[in-house]
This record gives sequence, structure tokens and C-alpha cells, in this order.
Amino acid sequence: MAAIFGVLWSVSVLSFLYSDRLGVPAYANPLVLLIVMLLFVVNPTKTFRHEARFWTLRVLGKAFMAPLFYVSFADFWVADQLNSLTTLFTDTQYLICFYMTNPNWSVGVDSNYCVVNFLGIRTFMACLPPWFRFAQCLRRYRDTKEAFPHIINAVKYSTSFFAIIFSTLSKVYANDYASGENPFLYLWIVSSLISSCYAYTWDIKLDWGLFDSKAGDNKFLREEIVYPSVWFYYFGIFEDFVLRFGWAFLISLTEMGFALENNMITILAPLEVFRRFMWNFFRLENEHLNNCGKFRAVRDISVAPLDTSDQTLIVRMMDDEDGVSNRRKRKNTTKRREIEAKFILGEGESTDDMDT
Repeated sequence: MAAIFGVLWSVSVLSFLYSDRLGVPAYANPLVLLIVMLLFVVNPTKTFRHEARFWTLRVLGKAFMAPLFYVSFADFWVADQLNSLTTLFTDTQYLICFYMTNPNWSVGVDSNYCVVNFLGIRTFMACLPPWFRFAQCLRRYRDTKEAFPHIINAVKYSTSFFAIIFSTLSKVYANDYASGENPFLYLWIVSSLISSCYAYTWDIKLDWGLFDSKAGDNKFLREEIVYPSVWFYYFGIFEDFVLRFGWAFLISLTEMGFALENNMITILAPLEVFRRFMWNFFRLENEHLNNCGKFRAVRDISVAPLDTSDQTLIVRMMDDEDGVSNRRKRKNTTKRREIEAKFILGEGESTDDMDT
């Protein structure tokens, strides 16, 4: 699949570069590529991962319709991915505006036209990803009546609204103030700082379950870890911090005139996707361990171990009577230690006949 998409993208780029020789309007190529991608996703035939494609469409549909439907783990996990794709939403507005206002697809138009004249729509589009999660959190609270973590999590996503709105206002009133005197710029910085600190703390403590006071030998982590190297976790903690505050590089470099905003967004957007890629490893791992501790559908979320010893560890934790949980206090661990000692000495139960 990756090879097919890579070839399609390469053909589109080459066709764009040599559009004059081919006699094809240059800006028709990106549109054709997008249409082909959309047709692939909605292809109704039982080919090209039909079940996976339509599962994704169903989950995305529920995310877009939040808070109308019950929210499962898959629903808010996919919505979390959308929060790292804000640039995709604003680019969608730009794409629609470009093709609707530019009758000649052979040449480009003023790139600022679809940005400056539609700031309100762009702000709305940028607010959609955090709105999806905000609405899902409210729905979860309605269904469970648990203020923590759902209301607290909803507040986290609401801070994104302020950062986005103040970012827009700082651009709207940029010409009304001298450099460094725009109050909306400082409100943007403050709201972004609050949002990033809130989100980073939530990432580390709640989503990943790290900095557990009972981490034991896994300093700053948690008692149970799946991946064999603690440095993988330390790297995740560091890169999540740096990239959560990527907006600081954007503001500082653009305000000082060292870089253009569009260039910084082009750099930071894929870095945010990478941050989410790393976030997924620890989030799914922690959810799996929480499921083990609460005896929920513990095998529905697959955390692929890096070696067979990790697989054995996961199975043991899943069936341990004490279980594993990283969001509540653990039960008496004395018996657990005895079980672990027996397991290490080879006296534990065999896992050969267990379901996988």
C-alpha cells in the first residue's frame, strides 16, 4: 500500500513539474491526487483492506459527530490523532478556497488571499480537532458521571481554543500595534504556555502513567513497563516536552524575522505527527496495562512486544490475580512479589496453552 501511494504521489509531483510539456494545468495535479486518495478510501469493493478502511471511516464519523454517540477507546484515540493534524484542517480550507477562487489552474494566485480573507473560517477549522475531544470528554462524563478524568480532560482541550483564537487575533490586529506591543500576541503566548503545560503533564502522568511514586528500579517511570529499554521512555519524555512547545520556536523565529511562518509550519507539522507517533506507543501500552489491572478486555488492545520475553511478561501481568493499574493505588504487592519470584525460578504456570 505504501508503495502504491508513493508511486501515485511521485507521478503527481512529476506531472506538476513538467505540466507545460504535458499540456496539463499544473494545479490540476494535486486535485487529481486528492480525488484518487478519497476514492481509494471509500472504495466499496472487498479489496485494499476493506474492513480497515471502513472501520476507520466509522470511527472518524463518530468523532465528527461527537458528543452524539457513546465514546469507546478507539473513538477518542482516533480523535487524538486528529489533534496532531490541525494543519490538515486549515490546509483543507485553503485547498477549497484556492480551487473555488482561481479559474486558471495553470498559474497560482496570491497565496495570502485564502488566508487573510478567511481567518474566521481558518480559526473554526483549527478548533475542530480539540472540539472533537472536548465533546467526547463531556459525553464520557455524561455516561460515567466521573468528573475525573473526563471534566478535567475537557478543560485541557478547552485551553486549545484560547490559544487558537488569540493566535488569530494577533494576526488581525498586527498592523494596529508597533512590534512587540500587540496585546493579543502576549495572550497567545500565555494561553499556549498554559495549554502546553497542561497537555504535557497529562501526557506524562495520565496518558502514559509515568513518574509513578512506586516505580522501583524504573526511575521516573512506573513499576510495570513493556519495552525493554528505559531509555526509550526517557527519550519519549524529552521529545514530547520539546515538541509540545514547538509553537515557541514558531513565535520567536517569526517575530524576530528569522523565518517565515509558512516555513515554520511546514517544519513543525511533520514533527507533531512524529510526536504523536511516539505518544501512541506509550498511550497504548498504558491502556493495555490498565486493562490488565481492571480485568477488562485485556487482549483487545495489542501491544507488540520487542522480544518473546516481553510477550511472556505481558501474559503474566494479564493473568496475575493482583493485576496491573497505573491510575490507582495498587493492592498489597507482597503476594505479587512471591508470584514473580516463583515465575523467575521457573515455578510459575506455563503460558503455552494460554490464548493469544
